[in-house]
Amino acid sequence: MQLYNQYCHGMLAVANRYINNTMEAEDVVQDAFIKAFSKLEQYKAEVSFGAWLKRIVINRCIDVLKSKHQRMVELEDFHLNVITENSETNWEIEKGITVENVNQEIEKLPEKYKYVVLLYLVEGYDHQEISEILNITEVASRTQLSRGKQKLKNALKLKRNEARY
Repeated sequence: MQLYNQYCHGMLAVANRYINNTMEAEDVVQDAFIKAFSKLEQYKAEVSFGAWLKRIVINRCIDVLKSKHQRMVELEDFHLNVITENSETNWEIEKGITVENVNQEIEKLPEKYKYVVLLYLVEGYDHQEISEILNITEVASRTQLSRGKQKLKNALKLKRNEARY
């Protein structure tokens, strides 16, 4: 119970970033805790318990989204502009843009960009981890992040310009 009380609110916040329904997010967190407790012998303490549980919550969120046919579409390689590690652009938020503005605009991104942006910028996963979680290639992860960040920057710039007038 102590572990549940320690992590439940944080894991609910994670689930809410992916599932836009509070009751469904609560179900996901509950399922994740049940899975974690039933697989506790598999926890090797290579990472913190919270990081291990967070991975379970994110994977469960993605499973729920897939089951609802809200599939994350992987682009075919011929559709992708290859993004190298060094070509990722510098990411700076302009003055006057709040964290709430950023979160609102992330929510509006197409799913294929939204989840990569969330996993990379918010959760801190690298492209290899994202490719494993979303079952996409690392190239697709880099490309979708780049395109998602560009869409996000454009939306934030538009929001800032609207606020000026």
